[in-house]
Amino acid sequence: MSPDRPGPPVAAVTFDLDDTLFTQAEWLAGAWDAVADAAPGGVDRAALRTALDRVAAEGSDRGAIVDRALAAVGHPDVAVGPLVDAFHRHRPARLTVRPGATDALARLRARVPVGLVSDGDVGVQLAKLRALGLDDAFDVVVLSDRFGRAHRKPSSLPFRVALGALGAPAARSVHVGDRPAKDVLGAWRTGMAAVRVRTGEYAAEPDPEPVGDAPLTVADDVVAAIGCIERWIERTDRTDRTDRIDRGRTSCPT
Repeated sequence: MSPDRPGPPVAAVTFDLDDTLFTQAEWLAGAWDAVADAAPGGVDRAALRTALDRVAAEGSDRGAIVDRALAAVGHPDVAVGPLVDAFHRHRPARLTVRPGATDALARLRARVPVGLVSDGDVGVQLAKLRALGLDDAFDVVVLSDRFGRAHRKPSSLPFRVALGALGAPAARSVHVGDRPAKDVLGAWRTGMAAVRVRTGEYAAEPDPEPVGDAPLTVADDVVAAIGCIERWIERTDRTDRTDRIDRGRTSCPT
């Protein structure tokens, strides 16, 4: 925020889930175990498990990970359906929130409404929230797959639904997430500011091309991002609510 530029304060903050609030690789490790365990006789379980890691490391956006892993271990004709079902049925008892994130999120929520905007299978994402102990951490949870995969981020629909439930205008709202092509662009398309966290699979991906002077702040992780937003709010309080989020690209120090 900038005290010499008049504008609106922060009214609400939304968060991504995977690789933002926790490390998605932790969930995937258990899911790949479940897939390997579901392989039929004749498929070497250890070889398939190794292949799943290797294929997934090539990038989750390429898709068909189970199919490609089966082909890599010499079983391209094995029916993939039961293995994909095992992936979606994976329900870990516990997952690990990023250090300090639970307390930081609760502290922020005491000041402004907070929401979750996440892509992925609805049952899987809800199970992740329960395993993280975050199922009651948000004022609204919007899972884009409820509207169909065509409305996954960067579609503005899940963001608009979240903001509608939070009662916050986009111009006064911030989204925090790890993926430039989904979280940042989705926030921008909705008229929100974006805070990109450099964590997870896409940490090294470059920032998206600027869209005018759309607000983009970069933070090391979600705790740093929340700290930055809290400082914006505090500065707003001190300046009689006349601050606004800086336009263009800025960094949020740890």
